[in-house]
Amino acid sequence: MIRTGQTPTGSRLAATATALTCVIALITAGCTGADTDGFRPGATDAGDPYVPGRGNGGYDVTHYGLDVRYDPATDRLTGRAVVTATATQDLSQFNLDLHGLDVDSVSISDARVDHRRDDDELVVTPRDGLPRGRQFTVTVEYAGVPAAVTDGELGSGGFLHTADGAVALGQPDSAATWFPVNDHPSDKASYDIAVTVPDGLSALSNGVPGPKSSADGWTTWRWSERAPMASYLSTLVIGNYRVTSGTHGGRPMVTAVAASLPANGGAASSVARTGEIVDFLASRFGPYPFDSYGGIVVADDRIGYALETQSRPVYGPGFFTGDRPDPGVVAHELAHQWFGDSVSLSRWGDIWLNEGFASYAEWLWEEHDGGRTAQRNFELQYVATDWTQPSVEPGRERMFGTAVYKRGALTVHALRRTVGDDTFFRILRTWTTERATGNATTSDFVALAERVSGRQLRPLFDAWLVGGSAPTLP
Repeated sequence: MIRTGQTPTGSRLAATATALTCVIALITAGCTGADTDGFRPGATDAGDPYVPGRGNGGYDVTHYGLDVRYDPATDRLTGRAVVTATATQDLSQFNLDLHGLDVDSVSISDARVDHRRDDDELVVTPRDGLPRGRQFTVTVEYAGVPAAVTDGELGSGGFLHTADGAVALGQPDSAATWFPVNDHPSDKASYDIAVTVPDGLSALSNGVPGPKSSADGWTTWRWSERAPMASYLSTLVIGNYRVTSGTHGGRPMVTAVAASLPANGGAASSVARTGEIVDFLASRFGPYPFDSYGGIVVADDRIGYALETQSRPVYGPGFFTGDRPDPGVVAHELAHQWFGDSVSLSRWGDIWLNEGFASYAEWLWEEHDGGRTAQRNFELQYVATDWTQPSVEPGRERMFGTAVYKRGALTVHALRRTVGDDTFFRILRTWTTERATGNATTSDFVALAERVSGRQLRPLFDAWLVGGSAPTLP
């Protein structure tokens, strides 16, 4: 992401003991019901202090099948979500994150089950406990007028009604505004998405495009993302767009620019370079990790950022004011396909692993495209950096700050200068290969860099990522 400008029966004693057990469970595991025969509710929170209340425990999602219908005239969405998951504990109850929409029914294996809402939590109680290791499918029928979420750092996000449709987008929150989800990047899953909209409108999302169909004045667009995807990387863009479809390297390439933006302006010319930029980045980071390419430029000024939505980044209009091209932002978001999308965060406090590498990719691309060298950008940024602000664990209010982006990029270049180009790029390609489709932490990256280089690098990372004063230049 980058912003513009930057109870059992029994004796009374037994009942008391059971109640005490549940109180303990409430404190330690987010319990919302009784513990019966060893089965207990899953945690109601992923335990990430940067996103309190987001994510859930007790299960691991492997696939979302989403079928939604949206009418811009009424701003009403109806949806059916089929969530395939595996219990990671003996599970008596579990939660899904869902913001603002009404739930009509919940079923597990085609049998209706009890459910209730607790603010932004959908609490589901299976008829029988789900034993650890059991795969299950939960189907949620829901509807309503989707709502935006407000983030003090990025502004409006989530599901935004626009003049000609809607945009569902945002970091770290957005997915729960349009479908029930385990909304934390630590639980990635594949997706099949069908979106039905009035004829004449485009409905764009992640992954490989499927066949479109029309009936009774409505058109259904289909998309499939087979590689595991973090929920915040999902998107839905509906409206009047000029859509260009083709292939690149044998894979589908779909780009789209809002029809209200100039047909031959800076937005169109920038996303038109997607294939070229991907190929350059692949020469540095290793093979492109997904089955499709693309990009979407929206016209809504409320979206003052670009986001690395998987396989098809979304760009706000502010990057292309005055019809100027901005291939740098395209390089940034495409670099995220390796750093952030394929190799995703285990926790938000390590967000520099996403943004530091994507910012460094901007320097690499600028040098490749005839601009300043990466070394020159490093020198300029070194002087301008506030070294009192850490890149790792920056705090919720600074998770999109310059310490995460620019100090993160400085750390990447300092590593390059320390180990040399051959070893540096071998570290990056090893990281993107060994960690592909998974999750990781800063400690994971440091350990891999030390293994590949054969050098002790922890002091280097400590100085450049979290030290309180300017580190010595390598």
